[in-house]
Amino acid sequence: QVQLVESGGGLVQAGGSLRLSCVASGRTFSRNAMGWFRQAPGKQRELVAGISSYDSTYYADSVKGRFTISRDNAKNTVFLQMNSLKPEDTAVYYCAVSVSAVVTTRSGDYAYWGQGTQVTVSS
Repeated sequence: QVQLVESGGGLVQAGGSLRLSCVASGRTFSRNAMGWFRQAPGKQRELVAGISSYDSTYYADSVKGRFTISRDNAKNTVFLQMNSLKPEDTAVYYCAVSVSAVVTTRSGDYAYWGQGTQVTVSS
């Protein structure tokens, strides 16, 4: 049974940093792209960062230069380092594993999802 467990969310002031982690269990995902999505109240879920099986990365325009995605295949873990956080970054953040080796922005391309972790940025 595949499980993705996120951690590292919380409350932070604007300008601060958080590091999200997502540990996968049940199988290895070294050949799959992985991504971090977020969903704010009343908004659609969006991909903020993704990393392919060969470590090519994608970032949404809104987080470029502030967020960094990385993965440790030996630990079946994906990370999201978030710096210079803004109140508009407030959302529930989800990690997900794609059915593909390449990053896509469509949530339907992701087969496995974590339960989500809340990130709240105060002004």
